[in-house]
Amino acid sequence: MRIATYNVNGVNGRLPVLLRWLSEDRPDVVCLQELKAPDDRFPEAALKDLGYNAIWHGQKSWNGVAILSRIGEIHETRRGLPGDRTDDQSRYLEAAINGIVIACLYLPNGNPRPGPKFDFKLRWFERLARHAQSLRDAGVPVVVAGDFNVMPTELDVYKPERWLDDALFAPEVRQAYAALLEQGWTDALRSRHPGEHIYTFWKYFRSAFERDAGLRIDHILLSPDLAPRLVDARVEKRVRAWEKTSDHAPVWIELGDR
Repeated sequence: MRIATYNVNGVNGRLPVLLRWLSEDRPDVVCLQELKAPDDRFPEAALKDLGYNAIWHGQKSWNGVAILSRIGEIHETRRGLPGDRTDDQSRYLEAAINGIVIACLYLPNGNPRPGPKFDFKLRWFERLARHAQSLRDAGVPVVVAGDFNVMPTELDVYKPERWLDDALFAPEVRQAYAALLEQGWTDALRSRHPGEHIYTFWKYFRSAFERDAGLRIDHILLSPDLAPRLVDARVEKRVRAWEKTSDHAPVWIELGDR
């Protein structure tokens, strides 16, 4: 079973790239972030033509998350992260597919730091941790995937000294990510590539992709019962090189049979 996450950076503007990648790689389940489209503008028909069912949580111009599946029905279990009734940003979507709970998230960027946006990011991370713990306590197999907007270690950022004041590399944010892992989650990509500089995002300017001056901010976390089934985890860098592509590359994992 192949599960992928991809910050598409505009699902309609990048639709040809998304459809090409789905056609070539055929992941079984996909988490998308940054749809940047209201619910009525989600390209359901185009995805259906490729054999993908979908649920989505859109928002005009900003945010937006979706879950796609070509291997089974999608049973939505949660829309929006609990813990703040005033939070109307479309950043979290959760569903059960073939006996696995799939949580798709787009964590706030948090810049500038310090400031209200950074404070919101930390509060959102706290809510995520509480909900993630509740999923762990339920004892069901869970995948938490998406754009976390955090570089966990210096291995996850090109020239870390340049990012010390950024909200994506702030000590508080890195500590929040580490605390999340301490609940028992496995960072799939890092577990398969320990000690490697590996990136999932490259800015559009200054030839960042060509220089491989990137960041690892897209993560897939596995609950303890799924971690032993992890066969592989990779970044599909070739997609980042395509014309009119997102500044992120898809990340995927392969799970073996039980």
